[in-house]
Amino acid sequence: MSGFAPDHAGADVRVSPNFGPRRGVEGPDMIVLHYTGMESGDAAEAWLCNPASEVSSHYLVHENGRVVQMVRESDRAWHAGKSFWQGNSDINSCSIGIEIVNPGHALGYRNFRKRQMAAVTALCEGIIGRHNIPAERVLAHSDVAPGRKVDPGERFPWRQMAQAGIGHIVAPRRAGGTPVLVPGDKGDAVEELQSMLSLYGYGVDITGVFDEATGVVVAAFQLHFRPRRVDGLADRSTVDTLARLLQALPREPA
Repeated sequence: MSGFAPDHAGADVRVSPNFGPRRGVEGPDMIVLHYTGMESGDAAEAWLCNPASEVSSHYLVHENGRVVQMVRESDRAWHAGKSFWQGNSDINSCSIGIEIVNPGHALGYRNFRKRQMAAVTALCEGIIGRHNIPAERVLAHSDVAPGRKVDPGERFPWRQMAQAGIGHIVAPRRAGGTPVLVPGDKGDAVEELQSMLSLYGYGVDITGVFDEATGVVVAAFQLHFRPRRVDGLADRSTVDTLARLLQALPREPA
């Protein structure tokens, strides 16, 4: 493919060879947000378009707000890797991936730029409108790949995005106090926590045992929905925020 007309008005096009057809879906119904985790936006753009990398994304948003489209929205980009959400383990087929330039935790993680976030917001609004994507299916890479990925991280302005109708969020209860549940705990309360996480969409086994894997998922939840303290411990703030998120989900018509 030598080129294509951008799906997003104003986007530059730089074609990545790393894509294929979507599998088993008519089109995308999810947006997954990433940070690039590289020293520069130019380096990230080049890597996502390098056939040797075997990775890509539909879009890259530079710090100055410039949007680059590398894969058509109708195609399957290779951005999510091994991932899971609400029973689906082929997130690449059902999602649109957006890489947001930021060096990430290993290279000097910093706040996302205002012009950059304005561009991300406009981009998401367009994608949501074109594909009728529900607010609760605008997710972090860390949501669909807990432990393996931590992007876009605790500095990402989810609340600001939600004010524009992008994403699903509730104001978290203040962090602190004695954790309700900690690693090694067992019983009905742990099973209920795991069940709520699973119901929201996370990949977690419902065992009634607060094991290492459960702690990893709790930390992923905190990164997105309670970022002031990301420790993998299920304190009252975490449990309460999760319960209210579930209550705020749209109800299926009777």
